Amino acid sequence: MDPRCPWAWITSRWMLEVEQVRPLETRFRIMSLSVLNEGREVPEKYRQGMIDGWACVRVCVAAQQQHGDEVLRPLYNAMGRLIHHEKAGLGHDMIRAALEEAGLPADVIEAAEDNSWDKKLRAEHHEGMDPVGSEVGTPRDPRARPGRRAAGVLRPRAHPCPRGEAAGKLWDGVLAVASTDGFFELKRGRDRDPIFD
Repeated sequence: MDPRCPWAWITSRWMLEVEQVRPLETRFRIMSLSVLNEGREVPEKYRQGMIDGWACVRVCVAAQQQHGDEVLRPLYNAMGRLIHHEKAGLGHDMIRAALEEAGLPADVIEAAEDNSWDKKLRAEHHEGMDPVGSEVGTPRDPRARPGRRAAGVLRPRAHPCPRGEAAGKLWDGVLAVASTDGFFELKRGRDRDPIFD
């Protein structure tokens, strides 16, 4: 989860819908678009976001390390809502508001500009991403076994987010294709920007 990624945000909303209709629990993990895209050529319009994006995920790592994995869900929910729905940007005001909403101490914001968190951030990112490969994003099948490439898939980009049983049916389909040995890709052109509903 990188709070600034619109596609990951929409996927997380879908997974929260799936939890309501299928027996699963979504576990939020830290990933960073800034780490993922290091050394890659990115369009000019994304370059500043790659720089600004470090603060959010550093704070997520610090919160996780200081208060446990369970704080990632409420912190991500708060940051994502503020970034994508409230258009609050990536700055310290947004992070302070998210920490307060998630019930976390205000001093966690000190991690935003502290690059000593980057080693742990990179480790968390790679722990989640390396098993599925660099070509895929979230979600990762939680039933993947160690020592085997996980049944990870590039986030299904269904937007607006499917709700209720439609969310469950999409999940069923993703599991079906991801668990098929030798299945690697299903994609079609996208004709719209992210829809946050």
